[in-house]
Amino acid sequence: MKVCSLVPLAAFVLLSSGVAQAQDPVKVDSTHYKVIAENEHVRVLKISYPVGGKSVPHQHPDSIVVPLVTSKVHFASADGTSRDEELAAGTAMYAPAGVHTPSNMGKTAVDAILVEFKGAAGTGTLPTTRPNMNLKVLAEGPRGAATHIVADPTFAEPAGTKHDYDQVVIALDGAGMSLSINGKPAKTTWKRGDVALIGRGEAHESNNTSGKPTEFIIVAAK
Repeated sequence: MKVCSLVPLAAFVLLSSGVAQAQDPVKVDSTHYKVIAENEHVRVLKISYPVGGKSVPHQHPDSIVVPLVTSKVHFASADGTSRDEELAAGTAMYAPAGVHTPSNMGKTAVDAILVEFKGAAGTGTLPTTRPNMNLKVLAEGPRGAATHIVADPTFAEPAGTKHDYDQVVIALDGAGMSLSINGKPAKTTWKRGDVALIGRGEAHESNNTSGKPTEFIIVAAK
């Protein structure tokens, strides 16, 4: 997978200061954008565009997008410029706040997870290593980072584990991972694209129950 950093025109957020009227995509285009998780630091959106689907002008804060399938998207800005982007499955891209009008120009549906960063930037320290995990940074910016995770069969976090950053956990395969947050019943069944939000300071417990390595992308907010 290719490591990406700040990509102003290569993500689901295309910067254009000329469209002051742009609005929240969930309000102006609920067909293609739906909220699947949220707290005071992040909002997680499911993005779905059929072949030929087109949005209306809307805005996002600083964000990271994780495409679940490979697709081709056309981005138009208010100044008349435009760009086509190939969004590769299982990658991630960081983009600063801005506005855009995207449309699906490919032969497959667009299916992606977008993590928007809310409020002021946090002070959490994102880890560069974690026990029994292989980490590869896919995208990073001033508000957070997306990391490809391969959890070893022995991976486990004990009950009461806490971090000083938010984690949006996005499944890439259907392997078994048990995750319990704040003492709630554990999520044990995952399919590609399933999402769990672990807020900073939230007590949780997790372990790999599959007996084999399992893959996730974790978008962490500082």
